[in-house]
Amino acid sequence: MQDPIAGPVGSIAARIAAELHDYDPDAGNIRAVGQVTPMPVHWHRLLLAEFRAALIDPQEVETLFPGGMTEICWAVTRSNGAYRVIYVPWAGVFSLAVESRYGPVDIGVHGDAVSVFGAIH
Repeated sequence: MQDPIAGPVGSIAARIAAELHDYDPDAGNIRAVGQVTPMPVHWHRLLLAEFRAALIDPQEVETLFPGGMTEICWAVTRSNGAYRVIYVPWAGVFSLAVESRYGPVDIGVHGDAVSVFGAIH
């Protein structure tokens, strides 16, 4: 739920901060990413470092969804030239979006911000 005092930017940033606080890279031997075997500790440490480096203040961005629907979402990472992580407020999830000439396009990879970012790591 959005914090009415912080607004969407503050509540998205707080959600990411809590996620980063709770992410334990030393638990890499028990945390799986997607449907693969658990990744080693150094992979998780690198993922967190790269995620932190890619973070931006949430910015509104019109996003294209399957079926041609467009919605205002919030970009939370800078683009790497092909992908970026966005927050989809009406679904309450983070999503991986591919860059296109029409703007970001949701590709159906949803979840917490670090895991979504990890899909391209």
